[in-house]
Amino acid sequence: MLLYPDLDPVALRLGPLAIRWYGLMYLAAFLIAHQLAKRRWRGAPEALDDLLFCGFLGIVIGGRLGEVLFYAPGYYFLHPQEIIKVWNGGMSFHGGFLGLLVALWVWARKYRQDWLATTDFIAPLAPIGLMLGRIGNFINGEIWGRVADPALPWAMIFPHVDALPRHPVQLYHASLEGLTLFLLLWFYSGKQRPRGALSGCFLLGYGFFRSFTELFREPDPGIFGFSYTVSMGQWLSLPMLLAGAVLLAFAFRKQGQKSKDRSQ
Repeated sequence: MLLYPDLDPVALRLGPLAIRWYGLMYLAAFLIAHQLAKRRWRGAPEALDDLLFCGFLGIVIGGRLGEVLFYAPGYYFLHPQEIIKVWNGGMSFHGGFLGLLVALWVWARKYRQDWLATTDFIAPLAPIGLMLGRIGNFINGEIWGRVADPALPWAMIFPHVDALPRHPVQLYHASLEGLTLFLLLWFYSGKQRPRGALSGCFLLGYGFFRSFTELFREPDPGIFGFSYTVSMGQWLSLPMLLAGAVLLAFAFRKQGQKSKDRSQ
């Protein structure tokens, strides 16, 4: 059994300015995604910079609004000044995902690119941000797991929560929705795939991994105090699973039709 290492969420203090690890994780995710994207980008460099900046902005704005609307509307209604304090943590993936889709749509219209092809390009890069964001959650000591069997070698006690051994669910999220999903998508995207296939794989992969890791996560109290039998994360992942399956079916059906037409 392990003890949470009581990490300082502040990486650097410069007088009244505090630079937090959580914010640095998002910056690191942007820089890593930029370097990976350059390996496969075939257009103008400034268009890529604009694409990633728009995506980053959509994630941050959407992620914060998702946290406010999906998870704690009552709290933020009473404390509206807390909404802008993204550096303290509290970002909803599903809100960030919706914000990203809107941002990519805006970019695609500006550069007259196909929106689905754009989401295919971004799909393998997104898990990097998910992984580092969850590491930021771990450093902040937030989003802890359910009570675990003390015999579990990696069960962890979070002293700021209670003295019970718990699943370090932040690391489960980082490993599955982040690292594992990145490796799967990055290698799958190494060859030409039907339009929409990568986006579909991302939706299916994330929806599956998130639904699984939610089994080990302490249930959210629910909107306005009502508890969830199925967690909010699982509810919000269900449309992703369905959309991913539809996208993949559409992508490979269209590819099959093109192959059939060429053979005739």
